[in-house]
Amino acid sequence: MTALTNTTVFTEIRFWLLVTSSFVLPFCIYGVLFTKRVISRHIVLIFGLLLVAIAGLDVYLLQSLSQAARQTPSLADAVFFVSEIRFALYVLPVMFGGIGVNILSHILIRHLVTAENRFEKEHLLTETRQFNKQIIYSRAVD
Repeated sequence: MTALTNTTVFTEIRFWLLVTSSFVLPFCIYGVLFTKRVISRHIVLIFGLLLVAIAGLDVYLLQSLSQAARQTPSLADAVFFVSEIRFALYVLPVMFGGIGVNILSHILIRHLVTAENRFEKEHLLTETRQFNKQIIYSRAVD
């Protein structure tokens, strides 16, 4: 279906994909994140990446529907996708992208803190071994 044969963009698959990607998928992700008592770091990472991807898809679909709405005679299309009201529709992708980026940064920060702690433990262990060798050597010399 093309925008020229439709009388409104509300009947296009792109519109329903926008609705699904703007409401159904993100809230399913939030539901899983809130209801799981135990969740893998990798799953959280995937959900964060999905939220960022959903935000990108939403922006693409909004732009595409805006272009299609300019070619339809429907006044409702013009109100939602061509006028200034369309900027309000960008709030959801901005929110999903922001939350996704925060989740990704949370995972990255936790990974870096763990790696730093592991480095400090290994470094401290190496220093302790070297110190013990010096003590043993100094006692053997005395």
